[in-house]
Amino acid sequence: MKIGVLALQGAFREHMTILRRLGADVVEVRLPEDLRDLDGLILPGGESTTIGKLAAAYGLIDSLKRFAQDRPVWGTCAGMILMAGKIDFDQPRLGFMNIAVQRNAFGRQADSFVEDLRICVWKDSERHPFPGVFIRAPKILDSGEGVEVIARLSDGTAVGAQEGKWLATAFHPELTQDMRFHRYFIDIVKN
Repeated sequence: MKIGVLALQGAFREHMTILRRLGADVVEVRLPEDLRDLDGLILPGGESTTIGKLAAAYGLIDSLKRFAQDRPVWGTCAGMILMAGKIDFDQPRLGFMNIAVQRNAFGRQADSFVEDLRICVWKDSERHPFPGVFIRAPKILDSGEGVEVIARLSDGTAVGAQEGKWLATAFHPELTQDMRFHRYFIDIVKN
């Protein structure tokens, strides 16, 4: 199994480290040809406008959209913004997931926080919540047909969703010691 991580900007190294610890073959994706032979792809957190502009400059937008048509993709924070069908800001993006997203929904970097999350697709989540790390994070405003909201804050705000083989999280699992989300994505890739 070979998983790519978009390596234009942001927390791509942290994702790669966890994937390797879980036994995946990992590839840095910077150009369209880097997508060849990949079984899945992670779009990391970072600065969504910068990642979008770089992806456009390197001719990746159309290649990433084609890749996502039949393979699993997981976007974390900025990656979720890139995947969203609707966002509140004009920037280059992929737009293939049936969610509407608001960028920087919780404020500035100084407003970053961690909250324990129940992930509804995991059996042990009630007893063992996931530590959601939110840094200038987006939130899901709306989700359309085929989308399951899989994570919410305690106030009910949607912060994680799955649409078939696509996964989107407003938070940063790669910045924790908890590898459950990466295992979950690997399971999506295997199936």
